[in-house]
Amino acid sequence: MTTGQHTEPETGPGDDERLPSLAEQMADQLGGWRGLVESSIPVVVFVVANVLGELRPAVIASVAVALLIAGLRLAQRKPVRHAVNGLFGVAIGAAIAWRTGDERDFYLPGILYGIGYGLALLLSAAIRQPLVGWIWSVLVAKGRSEWRDDPRLVRTFTQLTVLWGVVWLAKVGVQAGLYLAHQDTALGVARLALGYPPYALLLLITVWAVRRVTRETAPTTPLPGA
Repeated sequence: MTTGQHTEPETGPGDDERLPSLAEQMADQLGGWRGLVESSIPVVVFVVANVLGELRPAVIASVAVALLIAGLRLAQRKPVRHAVNGLFGVAIGAAIAWRTGDERDFYLPGILYGIGYGLALLLSAAIRQPLVGWIWSVLVAKGRSEWRDDPRLVRTFTQLTVLWGVVWLAKVGVQAGLYLAHQDTALGVARLALGYPPYALLLLITVWAVRRVTRETAPTTPLPGA
């Protein structure tokens, strides 16, 4: 009787799962150009309809557009995460504005969310559990958190978390000021202008900073996603 050796197939670096590039990470978080446009359309519709007409038609129009976008995504079997998030935000603001009869209140949930998110970011940095680092682990590094063992990465993620928190509170502060000043149209414009542009810039800085530190500390075994 003869026996043979069982040999495992050789694998090379090319067989490993490819990590997403910087552009792919940015596109995933922003939903691509389509995600950017679709998330902004309901707010644009509300602002324009409210300027040209009355509050309730503007509320109905913005919610209807958000529902249409989500429905089209489902019909085309496209990812609906960004559409659903946009629909949820629009629906809450629309419901409050409808109930109070004050168009400013359409933007109130976003303002309150921004304040809470900014404070949570700063608090997480203060207790040395930077929220940006944990979000990176979930969204980019597939649940891995080796960065906690690297003092330079912990410091980098802490600094990035502070940056995110300060920018978030600054932009929501502008919106809150316009809200309190009853500048309804300007508030709508600020909601659009201070939405994705700062977010995209912060995301770009984050990915660049993490990649730079990772390559300097361990060029042969980079942090997942970096």
